[in-house]
Amino acid sequence: MAEDLRRLLRGIEVFGGEIPAFDPSTAPPAPEELFTEWLLHALDAGVREPHAMTLSTAGADGNPTARVLILKNVDAEGWQFASDSGGVKGRDLAERPYAALTFYWPQLARQVRVRGPVVPAGTAASRVDFLARGIGARAESLLGRQSEPLTDLAERDAAVAQSLTRVEQDPGLVPEGWQLLTVRAESVEFWQGDKGRRHTRLTYLPEPDGSWRRQLLWP
Repeated sequence: MAEDLRRLLRGIEVFGGEIPAFDPSTAPPAPEELFTEWLLHALDAGVREPHAMTLSTAGADGNPTARVLILKNVDAEGWQFASDSGGVKGRDLAERPYAALTFYWPQLARQVRVRGPVVPAGTAASRVDFLARGIGARAESLLGRQSEPLTDLAERDAAVAQSLTRVEQDPGLVPEGWQLLTVRAESVEFWQGDKGRRHTRLTYLPEPDGSWRRQLLWP
């Protein structure tokens, strides 16, 4: 079975579609500009959920944890996501306020990696973010029990139903621990795959004056 799976995995085609060209010499001066270009290109190309990203954190013990979240915004300040401070990622970030983000758009053979410290956006911005979520997402978040052991799915369904009633009765409810967070990039890497394995890697690194230095990397 293991050998069959190994052969199956090695036989899966990669870079099967039409791969876009990428000339790093024409890249804009700031990484958020190039990221926006790539994100919009992915959306136009029909990539599903191009704003989905892998968030990697580590707590005081140094053990990494990763999960997929949705990007809330990106601008000159950084890349934004939201989390409840009581969950695993919230606790990790309280102990070690650094994170890595990974975006992957396989249809375009493109990957973006962001690393840096994580800072809270503040109570007002966090409240606005939470209230912009769908009613079901708000009801689930108000439970405040993320990653806790669950006895059975019926218990979950009953708790969500009760929470949904609370939201319908008081649509302004916001959990105390809800946070909008910003990754302030210390490095941003853009990876463009190539069918001939001549992959292009361009990284942005911050300069003391607030500008960005662009550096090519070996694949």
